[in-house]
Amino acid sequence: MSIKRHILPVIVFAQFCCTALWFAGNAIISDLITNFQLAPSALAHLTSAVQFGFITGTFLFAVLTISDRFSPSKVFFTCAIIAGVLHLFMVLDDNTMERLFFMRFGTGFFLAGIYPVGMKIASDYFEKGLGKSLGFLVGALVLGTAFPHVLKVFAHIISWKTMVYITSGIAFTGGLLVLLFVPEGPYKTKLQKFDITLFYNIFKIKKFRTAAFGYFGHMWELYAFWAFLPLVLKGYISFHNTVTFDVSLFSFIIIASGALSCVLSGYLSQRYTPKLVATAALTLSCLCCLVSPFVFMADSKLVFLGFMMFWGMVVIADSPLFSTLVAKNVPNTAKGTALTIVNSIGFAITILSIQLLNLLQDYIDVKYLFLILAVGPVIGLVGLYRSFIR
Repeated sequence: MSIKRHILPVIVFAQFCCTALWFAGNAIISDLITNFQLAPSALAHLTSAVQFGFITGTFLFAVLTISDRFSPSKVFFTCAIIAGVLHLFMVLDDNTMERLFFMRFGTGFFLAGIYPVGMKIASDYFEKGLGKSLGFLVGALVLGTAFPHVLKVFAHIISWKTMVYITSGIAFTGGLLVLLFVPEGPYKTKLQKFDITLFYNIFKIKKFRTAAFGYFGHMWELYAFWAFLPLVLKGYISFHNTVTFDVSLFSFIIIASGALSCVLSGYLSQRYTPKLVATAALTLSCLCCLVSPFVFMADSKLVFLGFMMFWGMVVIADSPLFSTLVAKNVPNTAKGTALTIVNSIGFAITILSIQLLNLLQDYIDVKYLFLILAVGPVIGLVGLYRSFIR
């Protein structure tokens, strides 16, 4: 079946545009703290607000089987507009911590109709080579996540409010592009009626569970790594008095490097298997967690930043492949729900790891902070290695 060439680029670009909302609050957190007299803990709380909103949204979307019963493109568009408007409200002059929390929560809630729904749209178009397609799609998520950091590099000429206007504007653009240029895919199988049992019945499928638990282990590490990356980079500069570099720029470079590895892992999954490539990436990111204190102490900016870029690549390279395995191991009528519920649980796990690091940063040296992230990959790898032995 012939697929129009513009479909994947449009989905990928729209995903990038909309997911820029995700970490936009982190990129301007110092400005929010200064302007609204917030506590330093606002970083963890506002990051968790987005995650908690996304968890709530994905759970409800999964229970109500939204993307399997309705047009995914229309769901994507509607959620992009609402999320962009809520993000825009951050520029209001009388904001408080409570208001900002609920704005970020609402943005996260409607991102539930963007990230997993974007993957659902891709799976409706690309039955073969899904790993490669999702590699591009998750790569767009990574670039969207990194984008606010590169805006921060130009903070001396771009105000924080302008950054909010830009990220909301491109989110509106992304939603509109999907609505206008991406109709329902040829492999979409519509769920004819509401089935409340669907979202937990899929966990009875053994191969689905293996993929899901690998994803959960990966998520324990990923968002905590992204959220606390600027803190660790600043810690390295403080620890090595003679070293200096632009923290915002290298936060962008390290996170954005993951976009390349997502695309690469997608291509590798066509030569090898998605499970094998995902297991290799998760193993490498686990090793990065374990050796991070030694690299932190290395008195070489080149070694440290090179290591962090490598980590930025392997920490996300497995994500599109776990999503591929999730989509391939459930019935066609349940793909949207499966991707959504796995996202919901995975992002619930990110709140635990982010809040744990937020607590630990007051008690342990920053060079040991990322050691605890190894717990997730270890748990995920246990199930994956067992599946190879059987």
